[in-house]
Amino acid sequence: MQVENAPTPHGPADYGLALQYLTFSLGDEVFAMDIRCVREIIQHGNMTIVPLMPAFVRGVINLRGSVVPVIDLQSRFGRPRAQVGKKTCIIIFDATVEDEKLELGLLVDAVSEVIDIAQAHIEPAPQFGTTIRRDFIHGMGKVGGDFIVILAPERALDINEMAALAEQA
Repeated sequence: MQVENAPTPHGPADYGLALQYLTFSLGDEVFAMDIRCVREIIQHGNMTIVPLMPAFVRGVINLRGSVVPVIDLQSRFGRPRAQVGKKTCIIIFDATVEDEKLELGLLVDAVSEVIDIAQAHIEPAPQFGTTIRRDFIHGMGKVGGDFIVILAPERALDINEMAALAEQA
């Protein structure tokens, strides 16, 4: 499934602008990430295990000739490793390391849909009571009567932090 990029926001003063977010589930929780950094969504398939990696690195996949590391988002959040099911997929997204783009895969339980959330409907991350690190959260999107955790991939999937954890493993 190829995902089209959303328009770029015009600036912080444009609170009426709705940005597009890809929603996905981890267990019973729904998360979202800005669609502009998502390249595509693929089915879970063959993965090569890489020895001596932290538990959140499930392995690597061959994506059209490129080696793409796959991060188990459940495990990255300090939870037990994700169980692969019928709807398990990998979200391929662009991470940035020192101004260089790098493809990463995120193992998630299921991808739901692309939704619009207006800037005015995004609240800051709560001070306490979250199931993941606060710095991993960009904000809380109000959708209907529910809140959806909007990830900050530049923090939750910080390549330098994950590399440091890999060296410790």
